[in-house]
Amino acid sequence: MKTPTALDLPAVDPLPESTQKYFAICQDKLGMVPNVLQAHAFSIEKLNAFTGLYNELMLAESGLSKLEREMIAVVVSSINRCFYCLTAHGAAVRELSGDPILGEQLVMNYRTAELEPRQRAMLDFTALLTSASYTAEEHHRQQLRDVGFSDRDIWDIINIAAFFNMTNRVASGTAMVPNDDYHQSAR
Repeated sequence: MKTPTALDLPAVDPLPESTQKYFAICQDKLGMVPNVLQAHAFSIEKLNAFTGLYNELMLAESGLSKLEREMIAVVVSSINRCFYCLTAHGAAVRELSGDPILGEQLVMNYRTAELEPRQRAMLDFTALLTSASYTAEEHHRQQLRDVGFSDRDIWDIINIAAFFNMTNRVASGTAMVPNDDYHQSAR
């Protein structure tokens, strides 16, 4: 299988049984194996590290809803103009929210969306971390506490924003192409 990037890094062949099972679960749940996973399949260790961190940040127990985590991914990706992540995570926001307009607003400019104060503060902090992380100060974290986020929630916001800043750079640097299915999803 050729990876969906500009780099010539073919997948391990054959894939280990555990990776084949993971890809089968993706196919069953999503109707596809996301190209980001296929791109990482040239190194099972890198794939496992990527999926382990992704699953911990995006799927594990948290004070942040799945939608809020996806919203962070989209706002980071919007600022970084990451085509892959905007396409994939924009689709997730549309699906989780049931609101295709919200998905598009977050892709284009989250400030145009009618958001709860909690979500607005979360995305403002996310934008700050993405654009100028060195300027983050205690009063920014306090603004999050003031709208109900715990310090654990703030840790999750920071880590999700940081993760997507990293993955945006990987996707953009490799010219990673999103799966076609994401474009039609939840429209």
